Order: sequence, then structure tokens, then C-alpha cells
Amino acid sequence: MIAVVRVRGTVNVDKGIKKTLELLRLFKPNHLAIVGGEKVSLKMVEKAKDYVTFGEIEAKTLAMLLEKRGRLEGDKKLGAEFLKENNAKDFGDAAKKILEGKTSLKELKVKPVFRLHPPRKGHGRAGIKKPFKSGGALGFRGAEINALIKSMM
Repeated sequence: MIAVVRVRGTVNVDKGIKKTLELLRLFKPNHLAIVGGEKVSLKMVEKAKDYVTFGEIEAKTLAMLLEKRGRLEGDKKLGAEFLKENNAKDFGDAAKKILEGKTSLKELKVKPVFRLHPPRKGHGRAGIKKPFKSGGALGFRGAEINALIKSMM
């Protein structure tokens, strides 16, 4: 599973990239979506790489994300009742099931987008218009996405 975080806004965005961001459900900056490993999804993320940052999410980070920022329909927080309905011991157990592919966010009736705060201490020294390899915030981060998500919760 890949976590995709939108970094940049919509001003002067190409129509094709704007549509791709909409299909990924990333309508605003600082929104996060969990994308499966399908080839189509990965190509969509690759197309929008100049507006998003992405990487592999860990079970621990996904558990924290579900607990703190996860929402059900009607904008209700996830709680003990949610865990009981889905036969999960805790949020870590639910996160492992999602990452292993045994269930999905849609089956759990969790909203597919997580709204986050801007990151504490900023995106990076080079800003939001340069790739991660050059010290910026855009593109593939690998496991470093987990640190970014934790700073945005």
C-alpha cells in the first residue's frame, strides 16, 4: 500500500493532472489517500508526482492514522464500536488487515481521504516545488513518508 499526500494547490494545474488528483480523491493540499499496488493506481500517482509526495506506509503509522484522523460516513470518529463491528482487537489489528489485503477502507466504511495538518517544521529546506531527492517535498519518499505523516497528525 502507498500513502499519497497532496502538497501543492490547484492554481495553474494542467487539466489532465487536475483530473488525476480528483480520481485519487486528493482535492486539497494536506489530504492523504491510501492507494493499492495496482498498476493503474501507481501510474496515476506517477503522473501527479509534481503535486504529491508518496511512499510505502507502515502498519504502525496506518494504525495511528485510523485512530486519530479516520472518519466514518457522517464525519464520525472511529472508536470502540467500530473495532467491535469489524472484529479487530485494536487499530493496529485493523491496519494489518488493510495492508495484507484482507479488507479495504471501503469495506470498513471508512472515508478514503484523511485530512491532515501542515507538517510541523515544514516540508523541507528546498520547499514544495522541488523533488524530495533535491531536498524538497515532491515525489517518491519511500519509508520517509511515515515520518511526514506523523509530523502532520
